[in-house]
Amino acid sequence: MARLVKPSVPLFVFLVLYTLLVSGVSGNGGGMVGGRAKVSDVKTNKEIQELGRFSVKEFNNHRSMYGKGGEVGELMFSEVVEAQTQVVSGVKYYLKIEATTQSEEKLMFDSVLVVKPWLRSKELLAFEPSIGLRV
Repeated sequence: MARLVKPSVPLFVFLVLYTLLVSGVSGNGGGMVGGRAKVSDVKTNKEIQELGRFSVKEFNNHRSMYGKGGEVGELMFSEVVEAQTQVVSGVKYYLKIEATTQSEEKLMFDSVLVVKPWLRSKELLAFEPSIGLRV
């Protein structure tokens, strides 16, 4: 005689949660895991503006390390005008920064840095002039 097996509630709950998780990650609003996400409130975001200020300060302290960026001389931070984040081992920030040269010329720069809060570390990876953009 055959016995009917009742589906278990935990298995059903697991399947529902798994389906929601997968659809949330790959769905319309979920974004791609490890992909870049645009920061919407850049000009009012104090953390982003402080990271921009840090980028310019690090550039000024180590200009010879940054290739083409070092040719412009010392810079004064103006503001971050655009930002994206990416979750890596920490958070990677892609910033578009407006800065002023000593001759008061306003230029745009692309900055990439990684922040690891649990280590209390910030590292500037790249700082270069934005191609074709002058303010």
